[in-house]
Amino acid sequence: MHRRFQRFFTSLKEHGCVSYAKIATASGFCDVDLLLIKATAPDDLPLPERYVHELLKIFSISPCSFRSFSLSFTRRFRSTHCWRVALKCLLLVHRLLRSLPEDSPLRSELLWTRSARLLSLNPCHFRDASSSASEDYTSFIRAYAGLLDEALNIFSIETILSEDGEFPENLSDRMREVGKLLEILPQLQSLIDRVMDCRPIGSAARSFIIKSAMKHIIRDSFICYTTFRRDIVVLLENLFHMPHRNCISAFGIYKKAALQAQQLSEFYDWCKARDLCGPYENPFIDRIPHIQIQALESFLDGMWQLTDQSPSSSSSTASPSSSIARSRSSLTEDDGEFMPRGDVNLVSMQWEKFEDNALVVRSKEDEREPLIKLEDGEKAIGWDWEALLEASINLSPMNQQQTFEEAREDQSGKEKEWQLQIHNNPGSHNPFY
Repeated sequence: MHRRFQRFFTSLKEHGCVSYAKIATASGFCDVDLLLIKATAPDDLPLPERYVHELLKIFSISPCSFRSFSLSFTRRFRSTHCWRVALKCLLLVHRLLRSLPEDSPLRSELLWTRSARLLSLNPCHFRDASSSASEDYTSFIRAYAGLLDEALNIFSIETILSEDGEFPENLSDRMREVGKLLEILPQLQSLIDRVMDCRPIGSAARSFIIKSAMKHIIRDSFICYTTFRRDIVVLLENLFHMPHRNCISAFGIYKKAALQAQQLSEFYDWCKARDLCGPYENPFIDRIPHIQIQALESFLDGMWQLTDQSPSSSSSTASPSSSIARSRSSLTEDDGEFMPRGDVNLVSMQWEKFEDNALVVRSKEDEREPLIKLEDGEKAIGWDWEALLEASINLSPMNQQQTFEEAREDQSGKEKEWQLQIHNNPGSHNPFY
């Protein structure tokens, strides 16, 4: 009995407010507060488009009316207990935020009312008292209010989509853009979660005006996911150029995207089954396999384990490789750690290994026989530099090739053993072969 009386009183109050607003506007007096009351009538009709256009016209003529609208919306939404009125209030704000530019004062005015604790969208304290299935409608209104509260905290989707997406070639400028993506992508993921929380249940799923509101929510989620899918590819392309903490944050975003893709695909299938969107209207959902997440995680663990090794522990003596490693490490620290420290240690280890191999090769070369041998009866004193030069020319591979051509012309039918050795292994005289 008490619930029936409460529903009757709520309906009488809301219809009385709308009747007063219609009488006031019929006499020629019209302001933002009366337009808001008329637009949020407690009926089962969708939000009239003419009220949205009238509010946009008032905003263009009088910029100071943004404060009046934000206060009227706060007062209307906070005092109502009818889910139809609360839904139309939220839908009206949603439509205005999508129609106004990014630098519009409406967003800042709504943020001001929230910071002044005049408006609370998350958590939302609305409770329906106008229907028998109040829990179903209350949960949907609170989820929708949380979605709008999340949308107030991020950049507009139009601004993100208008960017060309081309990253500069300079590493520092590129990392600065990647840092912006690391702030935007988690907000887009949170916004997608809020969209999926708006799935109506029970009697709310059969309401006509809730279905019309869900169409606006779903179409905005298409743009949001398309932006997220484009930007996360850029994030993965620059994953190995990031500092350690940014690399871990990017991997967390990618790991959550794998779980969110499955949930979002199920949500869009549910929407298509209830004709809330077309069968080919939703964007393609990128499914990320779990084995790819495990492979990337193991690779990152193996790569960043090198950061725990100090460059001084790998070499005990001062060498050019240690100075190169110190210079590269100082450059990475001064530039904001744009290059991972693991790469410096890896370069240092490879350079020291190359030096050790070079010492071994040099010691073996010292043990080889000299290029020009003196005969037993000759002394080195009798050889001047011209004779040595002539002997080295005679032993060169080019001279051997000329000797081979002359011998082949003179003795075409004979096969010499030293000729076969040259042609069977042409790289035997090349140390880099």
